[in-house]
Amino acid sequence: MKTILIRNGLIITQDDDRRILKGDMLIESKRISKIGKIKGSADIEIDASGKAVLPGFINTHTHVAMAHLKGLLDDIPLETFLERTFSLDSNRSEKGIYNASMLGMAEMIDSGITSFHDLYYSEDIIAKAASKLGIRAFLAWVTLDEEYTTQKGSPLKNAESFIRKKHGDLVTPSVGIQGIYVASDETYNGASDIARKYDTTIHTHLSETRKEVYDFATGHNGQRPVEHLSSIGFLDSRLIAAHSAFVTMREVRQLAKANVKVSWNSISNCKLGTGGMPPVPEMLDHGITISLGTDSNGSNNSLNMFEMMKFSSLLVKSARWNPAVINAQKMLDMATRDAASSLHRNDIGVLKEGNLADVIMIDLNQSNLIPANADNIVQGIVYSANPSNVDTVIVNGSILKSRKKLKRKILETEKENMV
Repeated sequence: MKTILIRNGLIITQDDDRRILKGDMLIESKRISKIGKIKGSADIEIDASGKAVLPGFINTHTHVAMAHLKGLLDDIPLETFLERTFSLDSNRSEKGIYNASMLGMAEMIDSGITSFHDLYYSEDIIAKAASKLGIRAFLAWVTLDEEYTTQKGSPLKNAESFIRKKHGDLVTPSVGIQGIYVASDETYNGASDIARKYDTTIHTHLSETRKEVYDFATGHNGQRPVEHLSSIGFLDSRLIAAHSAFVTMREVRQLAKANVKVSWNSISNCKLGTGGMPPVPEMLDHGITISLGTDSNGSNNSLNMFEMMKFSSLLVKSARWNPAVINAQKMLDMATRDAASSLHRNDIGVLKEGNLADVIMIDLNQSNLIPANADNIVQGIVYSANPSNVDTVIVNGSILKSRKKLKRKILETEKENMV
């Protein structure tokens, strides 16, 4: 059994008490076995002096196989963006999907993301890339009405087939839905049935743009998307709803009552100029669990949780004219423990004995994080840090990045074939 001993780190546990400890951490095989002052040795010993040790970030909404779209869809109206995206995404090869996924996953690992929640077709290919690279992957096979899909066969049957297959430790399969603009009640109910049958989560885009909401309401006697999904019994605790930017307080209460989780995608929404944001303070007041999602490289251009935490915080502070409306600790919670809770996992997102060893280390000796100590380190990570500070990344007890270098190189062919 391989052991890793991290010594002398500033350990940000993210536990219920948000304890920050100066000490050691022992990893045995895939799990954290001890936190505190540890005697003895291990197979691998890491000196964490001058470093923060914390749970790896969890990205709760992305389309990792679209990593090749960076720089191809910028500064254009939403309608043009969608047309180009559908065109670029409509005829891809398996090799292209695999290679682009490897690129996106490597970018996430480099920036301290140890788990990601994906919504796409061909998740079987993405699963192979995740297992190869070593990142934890929550993969929702997207479904939609057959008249709109480019998938071969039935999207619902494809999703069920993907869930039924055996995957490695790092891959958790589930079902997704593209959105209410291409999915009928039958598709929503079918996806819900699959999730219940196999005890999985459900992932979907929801109320992302004004056009989506108003077009739907126009065709449904004024009923908005959340209201409609509530009326058909679709909303429940399994659902992770990406965006949720255009919702009323009535819809907030419906989401809260059903224990729906929300993935907040602030950078993507702002870059696309969709003009909305979730009513975050009200959602939190109603007990809704909120996490952070980068969305794809097509609409964000980076898979960077540091940007997500800072930008999201500043956005809501500015919108509400109140710098105290949300604090750094809550933003770090969204990127770690709240994201794990959204995915129905209590074994990641917090550093404690028995949890899976998904751990990152942040270099505190770089100029952008000086002075850093136990009193201000959370603020430093949220408001000052960036991916260049990520020294070490461990997923499932395996070191994927050490001394600021990725352990596994990206395939050279990725730059040649990602479509």
